[in-house]
Amino acid sequence: MRLKIIQKVLGLLLALFSITILPSLIVSIVLADGAHNAFLIAITVTLVAGALMWLPVKNFSGELRLRDGFIIVVLFWLVLGLCGSIPFLAVQDPKMSIIDSIFESISGLTTTGATVLRDIDEVVPSLLFYRQFLQWLGGMGIIVLAVAVLPMLGVGGMQLYRAETPGPMKESKLTPRIKETAKMLWYIYLSLTVCCAVAYYAAGMSFFDAVAHSFSTVAIGGFSTHNMSIGYFDNAMIELVAIVFMFVAGVNFTLHFLSWRQKSVNHYLKDSEFVTYASILMLAFLVCSIGLFSLSAADADISAIIRKSLFQTISMGTTAGFSTDQFQQWPLFFPLILIFLSFVGGCAGSTGGGIKVVRCLLLYKQGIREIQRLIHPNAVLKIRMGNRAVSSRVIEAVWGFFAAYVVVFILLMLALMVTGLDPITSFSAVAACLNNLGPGLGSVAEHYGNISPTAKSLLCLAMLLGRLEIFTLLVILTPSFWRA
Repeated sequence: MRLKIIQKVLGLLLALFSITILPSLIVSIVLADGAHNAFLIAITVTLVAGALMWLPVKNFSGELRLRDGFIIVVLFWLVLGLCGSIPFLAVQDPKMSIIDSIFESISGLTTTGATVLRDIDEVVPSLLFYRQFLQWLGGMGIIVLAVAVLPMLGVGGMQLYRAETPGPMKESKLTPRIKETAKMLWYIYLSLTVCCAVAYYAAGMSFFDAVAHSFSTVAIGGFSTHNMSIGYFDNAMIELVAIVFMFVAGVNFTLHFLSWRQKSVNHYLKDSEFVTYASILMLAFLVCSIGLFSLSAADADISAIIRKSLFQTISMGTTAGFSTDQFQQWPLFFPLILIFLSFVGGCAGSTGGGIKVVRCLLLYKQGIREIQRLIHPNAVLKIRMGNRAVSSRVIEAVWGFFAAYVVVFILLMLALMVTGLDPITSFSAVAACLNNLGPGLGSVAEHYGNISPTAKSLLCLAMLLGRLEIFTLLVILTPSFWRA
């Protein structure tokens, strides 16, 4: 393990993050909302910290190893969560505690969307912009952006990319060079963001709200500039824009790249993960809309039921976490259906959270294969994704991830119950944070401001585990990782 190269990269990444706070400072100055000092403090502290780390080792050169990449990713997200909390802590109104500031920062960067703010409409605009922008940066991953820049500084990035990108098949790249891959991912991401902002503005949002919500929509983050989220606008066209871009952002970005390059949508229809993703969301929508309609009054507006069912299904299924209705108050098991949707989450290689559709699909196919083996013990049965057979190594990795996920989920839920939270609140809070969803049930249905600091700390850990897909964080805790 090369500590100097780790220190050098971490310092550069912190310096890079300090630059990303500038847009929020500019917004504060333009709107004259009085929060500019908070952003100046954040820029100064982060830049100085990065410079102090980088200067002693600036002349050190070397190539990153895989273990170095894991260390950098984990340390960077931890340090970034702390530095990202400075504006929340420095702003005088609302006055936030240290743990609340860190919680809001990590929630933004991990695109979870869980908030401790009780009255979002009263928060100064620049701080609202900042938390939306945090989600946009975290959506694709600041480190994926960094690997496009670091090669020019003499530091390779493939190890960072493998540690950061989601999904079980991390070796696949859009282009032969990792720098070009990272750039292409950001070109797609930026293009979707611009299109989303324009569509929101055309649908009736103000310019500020359109830009702010485009950040959190494409990042599948769920932060909003209003207490009522998307429901604040009560506009069917705005909801339609959100539905389309949440769905698109939940799709593997590789498919977007192939579709753009080859000017064809056939790749979507031929991809088994995409077909499963769309099918699950459609099935959940049908169950919710038919169920709610059957339980409603005889004169109920069926179009309103379809509208809110479709929006909440897409929002929860992609782990965005926006809302147009208080789904927590829906009858019977429908709130739990939406929470369970977040366990599946988006596609691998998307900005969505959850276990990922491809893993769930492989688990299902493995289950079917085991049933077939009982019937035909001597048969050689292959699990296929499209026209390709999936190696046993990938299947083992998926089962390993699922086992780790279950264990982590149970331990975090039990730990939250020890802090005094009831089972429903504990279950939904862990699900919402580990799956990077945001809204929960019970005491965290509206916000997370009323739970204890210990519970918030545990949920910060859950958000980081979810964003880094558990193994990236857990691997550095194993003794074998630290052996020479």
